Amino acid sequence: MPCMNATKTLTLSALIAALTAGCSSSGPNTRQGAVGGAVAGAVLGGIVGHQSGETAAGAAIGAAAGGATGAAIGHHRDTTQGTLDTGPTPADRGYTVATPPPMPTSSPRETIPARPAAEAVWVQGQWSYTGNSANPYEWVAGHWEIPPPGARTWVPGAWQQSGTGYIYSRGHWQ
Repeated sequence: MPCMNATKTLTLSALIAALTAGCSSSGPNTRQGAVGGAVAGAVLGGIVGHQSGETAAGAAIGAAAGGATGAAIGHHRDTTQGTLDTGPTPADRGYTVATPPPMPTSSPRETIPARPAAEAVWVQGQWSYTGNSANPYEWVAGHWEIPPPGARTWVPGAWQQSGTGYIYSRGHWQ
């Protein structure tokens, strides 16, 4: 029976991770944090729960807590790196202006650190539109990022003309 409980626990952990990974305002680090946290939480919760004969319950609680914690840590990283919402979303379409403010003419000098993983791709630093009239752009430093499944190219944020003016779309994978 312990094998059956372990299988149920891992299935439940995967389900919780998948649900947590689909949060709104997510990005690659949020999703990876949710999955990694759920798996680690399930293992640790299962070990703790096993001591009281409640392996499956401990694993389920651990997976939920670990997934939420991992997602929160990953979300913070996505926020600081500017990698939230890996594709154009309705939130990106919230900035419609008659004329886009001029882009800054210079960018900070960046040093590219060593690649952290073979599949990591360097996303060059860029000026991102904030919607704030006093300070319309914010520098988002370049960083290494692992593209989401099926994506190959990073598309930097840009202004696109529409029927009602100009719309800013944040950088995203495609």
